[in-house]
Amino acid sequence: MTETEQIIVGLISSAGQSKSLAFEALKKVKTGEYDEARKILEQAKEADLQAHTVQTKLIQAEMSDSGNKPEVGLLMVHAQDHYMTSQLARDLIEELINVFEAKEGK
Repeated sequence: MTETEQIIVGLISSAGQSKSLAFEALKKVKTGEYDEARKILEQAKEADLQAHTVQTKLIQAEMSDSGNKPEVGLLMVHAQDHYMTSQLARDLIEELINVFEAKEGK
C-alpha cells in the first residue's frame, strides 16, 4: 500500500468513526440522555475534523504544482463518499437531537 493510499484509508477510518459516534449519540436520545448524546456528538465532530484535515491535505496536494499529486481513483472516491455521508449523518443527527430535546422541553 502506498503512502497516499494509507492516508486515504485514514480518511475513511476517521469518517467512519465520526458516523458511528453520531449514531451512538442518537441512541442516547432514545433514552433521554441528551447531555451524553451531545458529548458523544462532540467526539464525532473531533473525528470529522481529523477527516477534514486529511481531505484538505489531499486537495492541497492535488492543486500544487509539484509532481507529487495524489491519484484520483476509486479509493479516493470511496473515501470522499464516506466523508460526505458522515458529515450529513452528523449534521442531521445533531438537528434531530435539537428537535427531540425541544419537543421534551429540555
